[in-house]
Amino acid sequence: MTAPASPARSLPTGPAPARRWPAVLTGTAAMALVGSSAAVSGALGDAPLWTVQALRYAAASLLLLAAARASGQRLHRPHGAEWAWLVGVCAVGLMVFNVALVRGAAHAEPVVLGVAVAGVPLLLALIGPLLERRRPGTRAVAAAAVVTGGAVLVQGFGRSDTTGLAWALLVLACEAGFTLLAVPVLARHGAWGVSVHATWLAALGFGALAVLVDGPSAVLALTAADLLAVAHLAVGVTAVAFVLWYSAVRRLGAGRAGLLTGVAPVAAAGSGVLLGGAVPGAVVWAGVAVVAGGLVLGLAPRSPR
Repeated sequence: MTAPASPARSLPTGPAPARRWPAVLTGTAAMALVGSSAAVSGALGDAPLWTVQALRYAAASLLLLAAARASGQRLHRPHGAEWAWLVGVCAVGLMVFNVALVRGAAHAEPVVLGVAVAGVPLLLALIGPLLERRRPGTRAVAAAAVVTGGAVLVQGFGRSDTTGLAWALLVLACEAGFTLLAVPVLARHGAWGVSVHATWLAALGFGALAVLVDGPSAVLALTAADLLAVAHLAVGVTAVAFVLWYSAVRRLGAGRAGLLTGVAPVAAAGSGVLLGGAVPGAVVWAGVAVVAGGLVLGLAPRSPR
């Protein structure tokens, strides 16, 4: 069994400031796309869930394969322990995450699950450096706490029972696992490879659920509006966002890149307004300012002593 390349030798502890900002912009764009999915996913509330997810990841994997070939990206076949990490990304970060969202929504308001996801920056700041064989930085952890606090303000608060809180914690763990489980294989497979393997594995997993739970004929019940929403999720939120996000994680490290997850709830609030929703109140704007302050704290270069 061949182990993946050591993250300590191939993943950066942090690029030089001049090279950091392109990666920051890449990660910000990825999280903006993820945030936009909130409004689009709401339009799929009556569609067969597992069929939609199977179509989403099947389309995304085909798009990624075609784009990788057209751009000359070299894709490696996983071997040894790499299979475990990639299956973990798919199973935890994609499949169990979606199950937890669905089950949690029956016991908690959507805002509660959103607040759980808002804790991802802090979790990545604490665990990410350990996977990269470094100690968590005090400044990074403090910045992550600020970003998390701002994201909570943007999301707001909601009601939940004990079961809902348990599902919310699982949502948090799965969302963090989507990034953390990819760290050991990013060195050899890169952003393109991890994205391709995660999406085709997810297509198989959700495809099996679609047949068993929704039934083979469920795809015929999808409307034109459903298919448009699936296309947006497949192209922007999956194929493009995955490559952008893993590129940022590879260049910034999981801890620093994790700060950018605070952009997702801000983007979700903004997309809601663009689609005709109410303009956010003062608390949401305060949360946006707090998120921005945390990003500056964690990503701005340190002044020389």
